[in-house]
Amino acid sequence: MYKKLRTLETIHHSGAVLIVRLENEDLAERVAEAAIAGGFKALEITLSIPGAVDVIRRLSAKHGPKGVAVGAGTVLDEHSAYECIRAGAEFLVSPQLNRSMIRLANRYQVPTISGAYTPTELVETAEAGADILKLFPTEAGGIPYAKSVLAPLAHLPIMPAGGVTPENVAEWFAAGVAGVGVGSAVTKAWQPDGDFSRVTEAAREFLAAVEKARQ
Repeated sequence: MYKKLRTLETIHHSGAVLIVRLENEDLAERVAEAAIAGGFKALEITLSIPGAVDVIRRLSAKHGPKGVAVGAGTVLDEHSAYECIRAGAEFLVSPQLNRSMIRLANRYQVPTISGAYTPTELVETAEAGADILKLFPTEAGGIPYAKSVLAPLAHLPIMPAGGVTPENVAEWFAAGVAGVGVGSAVTKAWQPDGDFSRVTEAAREFLAAVEKARQ
């Protein structure tokens, strides 16, 4: 099977991408490991984390052969995109339309999740060749906005990033999104007492909510 297709199928079947945006690489890696133990198959390690490329490299080498797609987030330029692909990133995410990132990713057959918000931006991002459209910033309009833009653009694979919880994920899918990006609802579950098993449990709870919402 083509590698790009395999990665997109992993994201599709999972229905959710975990957005790991934390203070340092040790914390990011511990959270990622705990979330993988909880069932996550697609994780975005953002380049805002110091040492993010090394985290991507280690997680990809360890979990890639097991069917986990580790991607890079906050990819803002072509150089960063290439470095992430070399480190083993299986998909690239940007907060905005980044034509050079999409062009380079397509050159190496790596899927892209590219940020857009308005109908014009969403269509232009699709025309630029992005595989998935990241609705961002999500909190600004929430579920009502997603439902509004998907009414005329239901053919586009739109994924909200932010503001998604186990309690509202069913509403997001009812609005017509192709999948969801989730962050703090899972990645910060350890904070009350430093117990990272809470991240594993939060991951299981979130993915169970996604599965139920898609039935």
